[in-house]
Amino acid sequence: MHLTAENLAARRGDDLIFVNISFYLAAGEALVLTGRNGSGKSTLLRVVAGLLRPEKGTVIFHGDGSRGGRHPGEVCHYLGHRNAMKNELTVAENLDFWSAFLGETDAPAGLPLEAAAEAVGLSGITHLPFGYLSAGQQRRFAFAKLLVSHRPVWILDEPTAALDASADRLFAGLIEAHLAKGGIVLAATHQPLGLKNVQELKMTGFAGVDQGVWG
Repeated sequence: MHLTAENLAARRGDDLIFVNISFYLAAGEALVLTGRNGSGKSTLLRVVAGLLRPEKGTVIFHGDGSRGGRHPGEVCHYLGHRNAMKNELTVAENLDFWSAFLGETDAPAGLPLEAAAEAVGLSGITHLPFGYLSAGQQRRFAFAKLLVSHRPVWILDEPTAALDASADRLFAGLIEAHLAKGGIVLAATHQPLGLKNVQELKMTGFAGVDQGVWG
C-alpha cells in the first residue's frame, strides 16, 4: 500500500500556489506539511483529497493486492477546518451517518460508536445535540468520525488547532495507532503533533504568477 504524488501544481486565481510537489508514502508513514499561512498547505491537502483539481501532476493510491491505482479521495478521511457535523443532530446521529456514508463492505470494520466516543475521551454524551457541545468537544467528535469507518489514508488540516495540550496528546496517540496499523497520514500543522519518524515538507507559498507550469 502506498500513496504517490508526482509534480503537483495548483493555482489560486491567476497565481501559482505551488509547483513540482512530489512525495511517496508507504504504509505506516506520515508526511507533515509546515509553513506560514497562505503557503499552500490546505490547497495541497484538498488536491490530494480530490476537492480541488491540480493544475498539473498526478496523485494515486495503490492498495494491498490491487492491480490499478485509485484516487486518494476514494479511500481517505479528510478532516478540514470545519467539523462536517450537523448541529441539530445528536452526536450519535452524526457518527452513524459518517459510518454508513464512508464505510465499505470490503474494508475492515470501524469502531462502534461508543468505542469511538471513548477513544476521544467523551463517552456517555453521544445523545446530546452536536451544537450543544463546546468547541473543544466538537473537535474531538470530529476526530471520532475518522474512527467509526476504516479509511487507510487520513488527510488532516490543522487537526488540533485551538485545542489544549491533553487533546494534542490524545490525537497524536490516535494518529500513531493508525500508522501502526499500516495507515497513511498527510497532515498540515503549525504545531508539533508529537509523531515519530515522519517526513516533513515545508511549503513556501506563491510560486509566481509569471512562472510557466507546463514548461
